[in-house]
Amino acid sequence: MSLRIAILGTRGIPNHYGGFERFAEHLAPALATAGYEVFVYNSHNHPYKKSVWKGVQILHVFDPEYMLGSAGQFVYDLNCILDARKRHFDVILQLGYTSSSVWGRLFPQNCLVIYNMDGMEWQRTKYSPLARRFLRYAEKLAVKYGHRFIADSLAIQSYLHNKYAIKSEYIAYGAEPFHQASEQTLTEYGLSPSGYCLLIARMEPENNIEIILDGFSQSSTQKQFLVVGDPDNKLGRRLVRKFSRDPRINFVGSIYEDRKVHDLKFHSHLYFHGHSTGGTNPSLLEAMASRSLIVAHDNLFNREVLGRDAYYFSGAREVAAIVDYTCRGPREECMIRNNLDKIRDKYNWELIVSKYEYFMLECLYSPSNERSILYRRYAD
Repeated sequence: MSLRIAILGTRGIPNHYGGFERFAEHLAPALATAGYEVFVYNSHNHPYKKSVWKGVQILHVFDPEYMLGSAGQFVYDLNCILDARKRHFDVILQLGYTSSSVWGRLFPQNCLVIYNMDGMEWQRTKYSPLARRFLRYAEKLAVKYGHRFIADSLAIQSYLHNKYAIKSEYIAYGAEPFHQASEQTLTEYGLSPSGYCLLIARMEPENNIEIILDGFSQSSTQKQFLVVGDPDNKLGRRLVRKFSRDPRINFVGSIYEDRKVHDLKFHSHLYFHGHSTGGTNPSLLEAMASRSLIVAHDNLFNREVLGRDAYYFSGAREVAAIVDYTCRGPREECMIRNNLDKIRDKYNWELIVSKYEYFMLECLYSPSNERSILYRRYAD
């Protein structure tokens, strides 16, 4: 029997947006290659319009976010769940709960619902107090309607156990070691190897972009600073105006070509990772895989992944000091090698995919598992 597995909660594959999409574009084809029937829901606005991608069935569903803003995400998730009710899936892997758990009672019966709980979304400062209260409620609904749970960091696994007394499976994200780098990408942006610092992030408060740029502006370095990310929101536009006085800082918008992104990370002097919420961040793993020397915001999630193999900051003064006084030496090269070894040994995609596959099969077939849908269905 070929299992039918659906992945919900992304804007679609191939990736044109962020972490969940990157994850899905690795997990889904690998599961399809292993012989499962795999379906991924795509927004109808996604640029990929075909029905199959690398052996994965693509289901295009109406997404009104372009008309309604963030409220459209709730409608899109509802449309995905309603469609899933008609397709007799064995497993639904729901990525995130922000706009899906309110529809939790509508998940199809006789189907195992696995929630990837993402980060603690209610911590994100971009949300208003009212929105953050709603996100706490949405988290509770995910726990109520999900059958099994995945935590992408040990810190989130511990939080779920302490808060809700539920067991979750710890499975991180993955990345691929990057071996070759071209300087041609640098030419496109007027850069030279090790002649610039780099930041790649969405323009959101919890990514601490302003603190990083404030610190860089206070430094005396002659290096450039490249900011990669769409600045077309309120925070992004304000940051562009604020730092337009510093000719060293360049906002270049989003870059989705993997090769270019890896080239920029590989050749950077310092790579800044300002994310302060969430779990194991995909962009952090990819920076490690690209052999970047990483400067990370000092928090539990980043230290869980990086340990001693990074520089840390909490404020602008620390950023300025790191920029002014850090140079590449034996210690820094050791940090880079250690992070690359972590990708090879702990965060490689083959391992992550195998963990997801094993976890789904254990959930479905183990007779000792009270949520073992398929075991109950086919035991006779």
